[in-house]
Amino acid sequence: MNRWIVIPVFDLLSRFIGSYGLIILLLTIFIKLLIFPLTYKSMISSAKMRAIRPEIAAIQAKYPKAQTDQNEMMKSQQATMELYKKCGVSPMGGCLPMLIQFPVLIAMFRFFPACIDLRQQKFLWADDLSAYDSIWNFGVNVPLLGDHLSLFALLMAVTMFVYSKMTSSQMSDDPNMAGMKFMSVWLMPIMMFFICNNLSAALSYYYLLSNIITMGQTWYVRKFVVTEDKVRAEMVANANKPKQKSKWQQ
Repeated sequence: MNRWIVIPVFDLLSRFIGSYGLIILLLTIFIKLLIFPLTYKSMISSAKMRAIRPEIAAIQAKYPKAQTDQNEMMKSQQATMELYKKCGVSPMGGCLPMLIQFPVLIAMFRFFPACIDLRQQKFLWADDLSAYDSIWNFGVNVPLLGDHLSLFALLMAVTMFVYSKMTSSQMSDDPNMAGMKFMSVWLMPIMMFFICNNLSAALSYYYLLSNIITMGQTWYVRKFVVTEDKVRAEMVANANKPKQKSKWQQ
């Protein structure tokens, strides 16, 4: 990823642009556009899951003892899977595109701290993009945090929290999802802040830009492209179509 995509694009931009902050911004936009088809598929899957929440709630109301009774749990799961099949929804449809994007996160995590070109390069309040940006030196070493506060890392964590709130509000109200909601909204932003506080300012800056762009993409797609009414109408139309058996089923 870094050898064939990130480094060539970074070097190309460096020939024409002197500000490495602007270079990182353009590189982030390029990467987000590159992986947008995967992001879009994930958004479509999330929209479908939101559209069938009333039906999911009806199934849960029909089998109130599914949490304790094994027989009712099986019936609830069978009814839910039948609903997914009828509406053309995959419960894992939003996970796979996100997993495919994971190598991009790892590539950026490896690239910015090791990029020699960023050494001694100033941007905004950061004196060196290859090191952490300190806006407050504590004077003492705080466990897990260090002896300073990085503003880029803090802003990155805040935007990550805001985006997680955007997406978690659309998640199912199933009690089984409570742990996942807590992890995505609270635990992950806090963990990423502690990790990035001592790493390259360029890395935190990239994650900050990436979060902002993703929030913009999500808002635009949900507002104008993939509304729940459109998705629900499409799912109803697909549900009424006769299901053709594959050759293997035949």
